[in-house]
Amino acid sequence: MTNAIAQLPSLLNSPVELVALSKANSDWQAKFQQAGIAITDSTYLAFPSTVETLSEIVKQAQRQQWRILICGNGSKLDWGGLVTEIDLVISTQKCNPVIDHAVGDLTVTVAAGVKLTELQDKLALTGQFLPIDPAFPQQATIGGIVATADTGSWRQRYGGVRDLVLGLSIIRADGKIAKAGGRVVKNVAGYDLMKLFTGSYGTLGIISQVTLRTFPLPEASQTMVLRGEVDRLTQAAQTLRSSSLTPTKADLISSSAMNRLGIAKEMGLIVRFQTINASIAQQSSQLAEIAQQLHLQVSYYQDRDESDLWQRLLEIIRIPSSQEAIICKIGIVPNQAVKLLNNLNDGLAMIHLGSGLGHWQLEEEDLVILAKMRPLCEQNRGFLTILTAPQSTKQQLEVWGYTGNSIKMMQTIKHKFDPNQILNPGRFVGGI
Repeated sequence: MTNAIAQLPSLLNSPVELVALSKANSDWQAKFQQAGIAITDSTYLAFPSTVETLSEIVKQAQRQQWRILICGNGSKLDWGGLVTEIDLVISTQKCNPVIDHAVGDLTVTVAAGVKLTELQDKLALTGQFLPIDPAFPQQATIGGIVATADTGSWRQRYGGVRDLVLGLSIIRADGKIAKAGGRVVKNVAGYDLMKLFTGSYGTLGIISQVTLRTFPLPEASQTMVLRGEVDRLTQAAQTLRSSSLTPTKADLISSSAMNRLGIAKEMGLIVRFQTINASIAQQSSQLAEIAQQLHLQVSYYQDRDESDLWQRLLEIIRIPSSQEAIICKIGIVPNQAVKLLNNLNDGLAMIHLGSGLGHWQLEEEDLVILAKMRPLCEQNRGFLTILTAPQSTKQQLEVWGYTGNSIKMMQTIKHKFDPNQILNPGRFVGGI
């Protein structure tokens, strides 16, 4: 098999860069080690530069029964379950053209390897942006963001990744190219297929092209941080949820994270308004009045201070502080979020006000604390999924923590799309 993969370039109709994992650069090797992938001379890393070449590689993998691991820049390569016995890693980072930007229709179509930061720069030239703020924003590719459904705080106003995807092109497990949806907002064909592939961690097919909904860049922006007694903060959160205010971001922040940000040693509610100046003034005044009635303290952030605040918040909670750190995606009934964070004595956490989804980082490996946290989420109709963690943690604890009754259906879908189990084996729920 090793010789067969080494001969891959000669089997294709177009050139492809191919290197053994043992000869990959140090950045890639660090990512492989974190993901638990053995770095050997017999496992290879391929960089196709076109969708057609990618399709050919997958066809060869299907014929030869190579188990392949798909990624973009590899920033989330260690998320999900541990993969085993991989023969070939495929990076889409060189499949990176911006295919079409329909400015008037507020849509953009890009290849999977386009970096989010580069796309945002291009969209900004026409006064538009993509409301996604994922982990590793400087490295994350559009394909990887969609495959992991990694949205961020903008979910409060714009919804999740699934709400932004209008169309997809995928490489099936047999190497054939398939499409769903379209390039216009009104096109709803293939809706279910797009939902299915978003967040499937590359286990059903390789995302090769994505059409996304864009939005006008806001004229102005301001962030308010509310803090004070837990009961009063709970009331503020409930009032904000039921109000007519339209923040683009609204997150509840644990006391430890607030302390790390240098704001306070108590829990906080961070709210961002992004719209025209007059609306920001009106909405911030209403929120300040709510805070005053509840005797909460308020801090205001604008311009560079504001962008730095949101960047630091993402870094301290969503970027591993060390190789021993554990980062989890958590979910809970929104009205129980303050209570959960108040009872959280370890780690750094944030929970989105509207959805109840959030993230929690333990800066040191501690299986006891981790094992206690999952039931707390589940008792409130929530979940805890381990994203990043040392291999020993993932070997001892079930990563996804799924307790529903849909495993058989998921396995059936996996078999339909990937009958030979060659695509990202082991990364998804139930070892799929």
